Amino acid sequence: MSYGLLKGKKGIIFGALNEQSIAWKVAERCHEEGAEFILSNAPIAMRMGELNSLAEKTGSEVIGADATSIEDLEKLFDAAVAKFGKIDFILHSIGMSVNVRKGKHYTEMNYDWLEKGWDVSAVSFHKVMRVAWEKDCMNEWGSILALTYIAAQRTFPDYNDMSDNKAYLESIARTFGNYWGERKVRVNTVSQSPTPTTAGSGVKGFGGFLGYAEDMSPLGNATALDCANYCVTLFSDLTKKVTMQNLFHDGGFSSSGVTQKVISKYDTEN
Repeated sequence: MSYGLLKGKKGIIFGALNEQSIAWKVAERCHEEGAEFILSNAPIAMRMGELNSLAEKTGSEVIGADATSIEDLEKLFDAAVAKFGKIDFILHSIGMSVNVRKGKHYTEMNYDWLEKGWDVSAVSFHKVMRVAWEKDCMNEWGSILALTYIAAQRTFPDYNDMSDNKAYLESIARTFGNYWGERKVRVNTVSQSPTPTTAGSGVKGFGGFLGYAEDMSPLGNATALDCANYCVTLFSDLTKKVTMQNLFHDGGFSSSGVTQKVISKYDTEN
């Protein structure tokens, strides 16, 4: 069902790779709600993914950009301004850890790999906002979002340096969000349930993450489509005064000490 929440709004969506991507679902829902947008991803990710089919489905233009490259981002935002004028929303759905991919334990960190993952997963968010800031290309009451995970606050085995990356990402949202407030633009992060995306499934023990979170969440895990619906509300005019927040979208996981489902698995008295 469409409510026309984003009718007339323009934006840029970073990070759609395939149909499992949260950014892919966000793009579909934004299109259904009336938005127009540019789809962007790193050139190597675009070769791996199926972005052209999403572009065709949503009537969108695809512009490749390495989000760690100021030069690439400048070209992307120039193209967006030429196409739309000022824009209303940005989604940063980008994350990568070489240490996770290569199975390097946190206690044996490869720091060159750490630096690369940190740049891709967190610093790129600052770079995206910096270029948007310098080009003054956001409309008033615009919305900038990045996707994160509760591992920024809690320890999860094998999430590795992505925990540190997400913590820095959230800090960037708060700090830069303060400045964006001067221009009546809001900046938030969404802490989503573990979701079986290409990136998420690469974490060792992901199936255990998923099952535990399901049992610990009173409403169950939020799906990629659930997250997309939430992002739509955060791009809409209904949330104009929400900024500098890390917003938990996880079925109640973040507020649960323990649930009866989990207790039952360890209750040896019955």
